[in-house]
Amino acid sequence: MTAPLRIGNASGFYGDRFDALRDMLTGGPLDVLTGDYLAELTMLILGRDRLKDPVRGYAKTFLRQLEESLGLAKERGVKIVANAGGLNPAGLADAVRELDGRLGVGVRVAHVEGDDLGGRFPDALTANAYLGGGGIADCLRAGADVVVTGRVTDAALVTGPAAAHFGWGEGDHDRLAGAVVAGHILECGTQATGGNYAFFGERSQRELLRPGFPLAEIHEDGTAVITKHDGTGGFVDVGTVTAQLLYETSGARYAGPDVTARLDTVTLTQEGPDRVRVSGVRGEAPPPTLKVGLNRLGGFRNEVVFVLTGLDVGAKADLVRAQVEETVFGGSAAAGDSKAWPAEVTWDLIRTDRPDADTEEAASALLRLVVRDPQQEHVGRALSGAAIELALGSYPGFHVTAPPGKGAPYGVFEAAYVERGTVEHVAVLPGGERRLVESTGDSLVLEDLPQPPLPPPLPDGPTRRAPLGLVAGARSGDKGGDANVGVWVRTEEAWRWLAHELTVERFRELLPEAAELTVVRHVLPNLRALNFVVVGILGAGVASQARFDPQAKGIGEWLRARHLDIPAALLEANEATELATEPATEPTIEPTEVRP
Repeated sequence: MTAPLRIGNASGFYGDRFDALRDMLTGGPLDVLTGDYLAELTMLILGRDRLKDPVRGYAKTFLRQLEESLGLAKERGVKIVANAGGLNPAGLADAVRELDGRLGVGVRVAHVEGDDLGGRFPDALTANAYLGGGGIADCLRAGADVVVTGRVTDAALVTGPAAAHFGWGEGDHDRLAGAVVAGHILECGTQATGGNYAFFGERSQRELLRPGFPLAEIHEDGTAVITKHDGTGGFVDVGTVTAQLLYETSGARYAGPDVTARLDTVTLTQEGPDRVRVSGVRGEAPPPTLKVGLNRLGGFRNEVVFVLTGLDVGAKADLVRAQVEETVFGGSAAAGDSKAWPAEVTWDLIRTDRPDADTEEAASALLRLVVRDPQQEHVGRALSGAAIELALGSYPGFHVTAPPGKGAPYGVFEAAYVERGTVEHVAVLPGGERRLVESTGDSLVLEDLPQPPLPPPLPDGPTRRAPLGLVAGARSGDKGGDANVGVWVRTEEAWRWLAHELTVERFRELLPEAAELTVVRHVLPNLRALNFVVVGILGAGVASQARFDPQAKGIGEWLRARHLDIPAALLEANEATELATEPATEPTIEPTEVRP
């Protein structure tokens, strides 16, 4: 039997733990070490970097990590594959070669390009197609030790090395789909090993202080075991893998440039401590189009947050709002008497205050004013300065959370699609040869599958009003302007309840912010999970900062905190589980006294 390919992850985003790359190389055996540095927001940041300096546009942190680990990787025979090239993979490849020459390690460097479609979208700051793993595979087959890419799918960092190692072709849909699922589980680093996990309270704090990064043992048939290096923190179980599998996905068909993976076929099995087998994954031909991520500068944004302390919070908010609108804008926009009203003005009153509070902070609410406009002068110091000028003539206790600013540019993200055959996916091999990665396989137009049958409902019985999170886990995130909220349970009885109880209507009832939005529910019985897509809740994407939580990271936990009628039998079973898994008592963290 062919030995499995051990692929690790050392980065889930640009800014992740710096020493993870070294730790993964020294922590145990690996064949390939990947790093995911790119996200929708990252591409915007790199685009602004490139405006200042055309030779920039890549993740500079990656170079600093290699400076201390390149020799170690070469010594241990570990290939490094990372999408840190961002908008300038050729520039990063040159920088890695320069670093290698200075260190005297002697690695072979290759890169992948062709994702930059800025010429087709001239009004965009960045325009990048999501490429598959074919270019990575060609670079590795040509003997590369380090492969850097621009915008590829996160899973391509795994499908490319796996295809190169096992000799898979475009038609090996099931094998590729298994690698896509493994890649999706790895891509966000420690989110697969206990980080950001809904049921973290069942583990000791010490176990969660520094979760180890994940790795996958990929087998020739496409099955995989998700695990981590021995002796590292965190944990890997069916729950942590389920949470990450649901993250930023939607329905049963998970489409990509290499293959469409069928998430409704995934089977997760606890194989041992910190070992979860992923099997049964089926794949279909990829769609005939490639997704293109577009980032544009949307205009300018400014924000003022007023602190309202003590009594009469509502009246204080009404007063300062009226003063700002009269003084700064010349009256109410609704009355049509504004003189320089920004294109978008949003007021939010956040009632963080509590009655009879024992600290000033606990007695305070926040009133946030956010303005956006194509012209910086409409949101700049004319707004923030005038707001501060109210300091001695407004509500009692007037103050703000931060000094006024001049307004900052914000971005807008959207997705477009192009025919895959019109994109030149190029592998630039270690010797400089440019090899076109041509797709000759079949394609399949993406269509939603019929919803699967639901399990039989639980029989009627006594219920208790309680938070959903006592019986269900959740993880949420962003895809452009939409939010994804995955919800799962851990027993068949709980699934029989959840599948019938958490309808779209109930979801909207529990999260009123979604009441007027399109909400799509996807059912995944094999994972005992529901996946909700809330369309448009994030406006124009994370960079536009359209809401309090612009990446929707906390929506799942908000949902879990909402109360509904839950069968008493499920709550009792959960209480018994909590008693059985209750972590050992640990000292609580006391505030540190600060002395001058």
